Amino acid sequence: MTIDRMQKAPVVIVLAPALTIVYGLVRLLDGLDGQHGPGLLWTLGHAAFLVALFLFGFVVIVARRMIGGGVVATTTAAVGVVGLVCSIAQIGIDIVVGLAADDKAGMREMFGAVQDVPGLSTAVYGPGPALFHVGLLVLVVHLAALRAVAVWAPVCLLLGIGAAATNLDLLPVAGLLIMLALVPLARRAPTYA
Repeated sequence: MTIDRMQKAPVVIVLAPALTIVYGLVRLLDGLDGQHGPGLLWTLGHAAFLVALFLFGFVVIVARRMIGGGVVATTTAAVGVVGLVCSIAQIGIDIVVGLAADDKAGMREMFGAVQDVPGLSTAVYGPGPALFHVGLLVLVVHLAALRAVAVWAPVCLLLGIGAAATNLDLLPVAGLLIMLALVPLARRAPTYA
């Protein structure tokens, strides 16, 4: 990997949760009228989160490399990537539905049709996306056990994941907590990226 890419690793690690914060803030603005989507804010927020999810893939890879590879780290990273694929599919569907629907009723109808596809609802709107959070959390716990990151990093990450799972209106707080958790990775990333 080139020096230029190595120097960008810390930025990417912090940018992923920063874009999650952006998504959360745009989502709050979108909901000021009492509903979320369809419209420009729905699309912009989801586009920001889509980019964040791709960047989180890089974070998972860097965390695995910081651990030094191995079966446990590689399996955990693979679980995280599967969760990211499910999350990316979910956000992609959300963007398409938001662009195609004329109103909230149209969105509900389209989401209903999507969720009627056997297995898709479970993979994309059920436990599938949670695999990303599980994978990332286990990687950060592993890094803390190796003393590669502070013990508070997985605690912040768990709080961030919990905030997002509790209420999507807490996404800005969740993004901030996740960012705090990933700062130690960003500080060490150039060595491993």
